[in-house]
Amino acid sequence: MTKLLIVRAHPLDSEISRSMQVTDAFVNSYVASHPEEHIEDINLYDLAIPDIDRDLLQAWSELGSGAAFDELSEAKQQKITLFNGYTDGFLDADKIVIANPLWNLNVPARLKAWVDTITVGGKTFKYNEKGEAVGLAGDKKVLHIQANGGVYGGKDPANQYLKTILNYIGINDFQELFVEGMDYAPDKAADIMAEGIEKATALGKTF
Repeated sequence: MTKLLIVRAHPLDSEISRSMQVTDAFVNSYVASHPEEHIEDINLYDLAIPDIDRDLLQAWSELGSGAAFDELSEAKQQKITLFNGYTDGFLDADKIVIANPLWNLNVPARLKAWVDTITVGGKTFKYNEKGEAVGLAGDKKVLHIQANGGVYGGKDPANQYLKTILNYIGINDFQELFVEGMDYAPDKAADIMAEGIEKATALGKTF
């Protein structure tokens, strides 16, 4: 069974968030067009996303030195389990939708933390005999949905960051849907949103 993972990175829902409104339109269309597929829809602001901190770095070092998992402190065990859970969830998905606003030209911090959980040596990439990184997740497809107050056409640092990381781990089927310019041209915001929702609905049928 094909599995779709929806990763939302906005603390507000579609009543306020433009990126989530467009994402909802995509999901509704996708569900109607792919009733047999399994969908996991998560919002990173409803979950605990472990940062790569002292506990995680020490835990990885201890495990690499031969320590058993149950010898780690409780805090380290919890963070390792959470981190690995997100890695496994990503690996288990065939398709991924990443939806976020553009905040200060970057992705929200929760999304950066999640991206760290899917960029894992030996799982989503490895090094070849020349020391070059080789992606291991190339059989997946990703759709990036992003709402921008200004107009960037995908050249903003947030989208470029996601594209670079996903290419790094081997994903070349990277599609984009931008809803942008609502703050730059507030008189056109309703039309911009309507067009974005129309595009999202169409993508939901074919993604």
